[in-house]
Amino acid sequence: MTPAAPAYRRLSVEERRSQLLDAALSLFAHRAPEDVSLDDVAEAAGVSRPLVYRYFPGGKQQLYEAALRSAADELQQCFDEPREGPRLPRLVRALDRYLAFVDEHDAGFSALLQGGSVVGTSRTTAIVDGVRRAAAEHILSHLDVTDPGLRLRMTVRMWITAVEAASLIWLDEGKQPPLDELREWLVEQFTAALTVTGARDPQTAALVEALAADD
Repeated sequence: MTPAAPAYRRLSVEERRSQLLDAALSLFAHRAPEDVSLDDVAEAAGVSRPLVYRYFPGGKQQLYEAALRSAADELQQCFDEPREGPRLPRLVRALDRYLAFVDEHDAGFSALLQGGSVVGTSRTTAIVDGVRRAAAEHILSHLDVTDPGLRLRMTVRMWITAVEAASLIWLDEGKQPPLDELREWLVEQFTAALTVTGARDPQTAALVEALAADD
């Protein structure tokens, strides 16, 4: 007796939208946005082109921006850690969440950071820059810094750029070295960068001393 085929389940609006965004992110992560068509997205999602237009009447640009925003919203949440306990371990927990996102959502992460600057519109640039600014604000908050000076702000932003670059290279290198080693290395880079900046900036020097005292 032939087994019955599984019953078809109609996706909700949010489920269908999420499906289309996931398909788009996967494509945008590996191809330039101009090389991805709505037909490609429809085929990847297993739906028709008119259905893609129904959810994104603005076409590929609207779909692209929505996909980037979806990835950006998830990435920003990685830094939302409780402000409890010693400061550096707070940052380590946030970095763990960030790297876990990179590991679990590699397509979305790659599309956000590699593709976000390719299209070059003010909206996509704002989406990518918004993630970086939010990350910097969260990091400074985890460090209990309420009024960061220029040198400290620059050090944090430079480290965020280094984390992004290391994460993309990590994906290109087949997710090597192991994630925990990558995290420890990035934290060591951050403390080293703070120490270098502290030699020129009293505020950062005081922060380095405070972090050492936390231990």
